[in-house]
Amino acid sequence: MRILLACEESQAVCSEFRKLGHEAFSCDILPTSGNNPEWHIQDDVFNVINNQHWDIMIGFPPCTHLAVSGARHFKKKIKDGRQQKAVKFFKKLWNSPIHYIAIENPVGIMSTKLRPPDQYIHPYYFGDPYQKKTGLWLKNLEPLRHISEGDQLKINELNAEVTHTHKGEFVTFSSGKKMAKWYHEAKDKTGHKRSKTFPGIAKAIATQFSRQIKLKQNLV
Repeated sequence: MRILLACEESQAVCSEFRKLGHEAFSCDILPTSGNNPEWHIQDDVFNVINNQHWDIMIGFPPCTHLAVSGARHFKKKIKDGRQQKAVKFFKKLWNSPIHYIAIENPVGIMSTKLRPPDQYIHPYYFGDPYQKKTGLWLKNLEPLRHISEGDQLKINELNAEVTHTHKGEFVTFSSGKKMAKWYHEAKDKTGHKRSKTFPGIAKAIATQFSRQIKLKQNLV
């Protein structure tokens, strides 16, 4: 399949699709920080969407002006138009002429500006010991499957293994506010390190969505 990883400069998810033999390309206005620049298209993502055929798109639109973690700045961002521009970009990605679409974003205003996500996930659902609540908006795709130790029914019925791990550590501030330790210690204040898809989620997206589509197309 031809797979577009929109607004992904890290190639975290792109690389997982490539491991499965798919023709996957990351795309961003920035150069890739990944190891395979030959799999990266540095361009406006809508130029790439409109001029090439894609079977599936996984989108990672910038969340800076959308996430509730930055709510204290919303008034200013609404006044200068940054938030409206970000909402428009997200919706344009969602309405792309591609049959299978998944868009990832943290908890934010798109739950009301578009609709609630089909699923919320955390990295610890897929083996990485961290918490970061992230929504997935899905078009013609099913939610990602994950299994906790308490999901005995799933374990028995699906003959599946537990995917959850521990939730990771938190830092508590004098104000009483808590923050995931990994997020607090992230040195990249531009957001790239903190926005990179965790390995377990990247693998789950590639393997599960690939299999879903193959099943829909009777290729398995």
